[in-house]
Amino acid sequence: MLTLCEKIKNMLQIVIMKKTVIAYLHTHWDREWYREFEVFRLRLLRVFDNVLNLLETNKIPSFYFDGQVSALLDYLEIRPEKEKIVRKFIKEKRLFIGPCYTLVDEFLTDKTTFEKNLEIGLKISTDFGCTDFIGYLADTFGHSQNIPKIFQKFGIDKCVVWRGCGDIPSEFKFNGIDTVNLIRGYFMDIFSAPMTIEQKAEWLKDNLDKIAEKSGDYLLLPIGADHLGVEPDIAEQIEQVNTLLNDYEIKLSNPFEYFKLVKNNFSQYEWNNELRDNSKTFILQGSYSARTKLKQYNTKCTYLLEQANKLQQKYGSEYNSVIEYAYKLLLKNQAHDGICGCSTDLVHRENITRYEKIIQIANTIIEELRLKHKFKTPIMQSKELIPEYKIISKHFGVENSLLYNTQKIPVTEDFADIYTLKYFPATKTDLKLEVRNGQIFLSNDNGKRIQIEFVRFKDEGDTYNFGAVENDFGETAEIYSFKNNIIKTSFFDVQVEFGKTINFKIEWDNKLKNHLWQVKFNMKSPITETYSEDVNTVIKREFNPDYDMRKNLPKERGIEVKTNFAPMQRYVGTQGFGVVTQGLTEYEIKGKSLLVTLLRSVGVISNPNNPSRSTPAGPPIEVPEAQQLGYNCAEFSVAFFEEENYQEYIETIFPEMGKKTLSYSISDLNT
Repeated sequence: MLTLCEKIKNMLQIVIMKKTVIAYLHTHWDREWYREFEVFRLRLLRVFDNVLNLLETNKIPSFYFDGQVSALLDYLEIRPEKEKIVRKFIKEKRLFIGPCYTLVDEFLTDKTTFEKNLEIGLKISTDFGCTDFIGYLADTFGHSQNIPKIFQKFGIDKCVVWRGCGDIPSEFKFNGIDTVNLIRGYFMDIFSAPMTIEQKAEWLKDNLDKIAEKSGDYLLLPIGADHLGVEPDIAEQIEQVNTLLNDYEIKLSNPFEYFKLVKNNFSQYEWNNELRDNSKTFILQGSYSARTKLKQYNTKCTYLLEQANKLQQKYGSEYNSVIEYAYKLLLKNQAHDGICGCSTDLVHRENITRYEKIIQIANTIIEELRLKHKFKTPIMQSKELIPEYKIISKHFGVENSLLYNTQKIPVTEDFADIYTLKYFPATKTDLKLEVRNGQIFLSNDNGKRIQIEFVRFKDEGDTYNFGAVENDFGETAEIYSFKNNIIKTSFFDVQVEFGKTINFKIEWDNKLKNHLWQVKFNMKSPITETYSEDVNTVIKREFNPDYDMRKNLPKERGIEVKTNFAPMQRYVGTQGFGVVTQGLTEYEIKGKSLLVTLLRSVGVISNPNNPSRSTPAGPPIEVPEAQQLGYNCAEFSVAFFEEENYQEYIETIFPEMGKKTLSYSISDLNT
């Protein structure tokens, strides 16, 4: 029998040995995903009404609102009477918001737009009185190496990440920023589960043990999940759980306290590359090619809006508020469940509507400034033909000068044939394209030569992951002829234009479901490294060219197969060869071949039997429009050049508007 003193001594030892767990209450808020925006907003009203009530009654110390302000604005648009109390809790450091406007995908958003995301988000957050910020990236599908530097530019020196971290410890330096890796993710809904307190304690111990393996004396525990409210008795539950945990003491606080407690740990591990390791968590890399049309819209809108912004900055700032409104529309579409293409058909129809609005706004600003300041743009509309411009379309209407004239109403006599013209000067090139013996070859005067093929494979996957089929060697298009700048194949016709680059445009009526379509560039030697655009810079990636995902499909639940697929923005190159695309955002390495995805068609958000993942990544909702049946278009340009010349070739396809010298541009900007 232990004496009373011995019992007290043992209890004290247990208390002393306990590690402190800093827990913070949060919700991860997708504005739209498996339900539409307005449906989720009604849920948001219930969730945040509850949070404010718990804060008012002091049942919770604080709440962290997911690092983005758009959800708060969505709430206050319906509950404007709550703004005063929201501001009060922010000032008291009990409610934390920002710094971003939305939680955008890091690989499909360019630098200018990501900076706009922070600029707008910080402006709104500081207006509400928030002064403490973390670069909170809890659910993005991997992390770009360039994002920390952008955070630093805006004075943010802390970051929280999860997906793609592999075996990285809880605290590390991510490209110069103090960063916390959420070892077990942000999704901790155990206190809402229908379980006994003993069962919850056991579950928590198992998870805290795993976090402790990668942590020091302190652990960080998010309490919350997607669209989840806070349990009214959360404080009481934690108190009860603490009595059952021998190794841990959970304390309700906020992430900022955790950063202070572990401030000396960050320099012990440094990581200066991207975070795309899927050995511990899904990075859902098939989302780079899901719903290609969204990516094409995004590229087009990003380009047009940036050009409109640059022009209005050059010629005056009368459009500032309009530009900000358009960027908010773009950022709502770039939220990770939006731009990644893994939501319902209805959600993505709304995305398209927003993109169309952005095109209208950007084109109007560009055209009004062009008419006022008399400069040329790559695409123009005119009743007359212009030297070095070729006709790309014609419609019956009135000239833009009349549409923008607020002192005159266009009359019947003003209507005429209006040409949409594209700048296309005669350009000397050493690029050659030939079709011989059913094969396509690209070459130049310096002896460089590659073969181009078009291939397609079966896809038993979903919007999150390509579903590879074992022993599927794919189909290769037969090449019939090359005449009048048209390559005829068994898949589709390919239009070819020669300039500084060779530009390919493929239009076809897709009638195949569950397929992956690619253009394949066969190099002389195995590809071990690529250079691709990421946040407007070129990053180097290394590959094992012999790796075959079909020989490594998951054998157990919870595993996402490693692939040789990778994201790109507008450019990928290797071995002195480069591809500039117009909204194609995924490539793959196989042996000596670089493949760029033209289209990937699937019919469900998350297939629980996806052979490349073996575990659900979301709800199994059918999304027939993700099959992308009917009209499709893919455009890309190729040339021989090294990665250091990438910017020059990008500007050939995406030129600066308003420059005296114009070059070949992204096609059909005003359509």
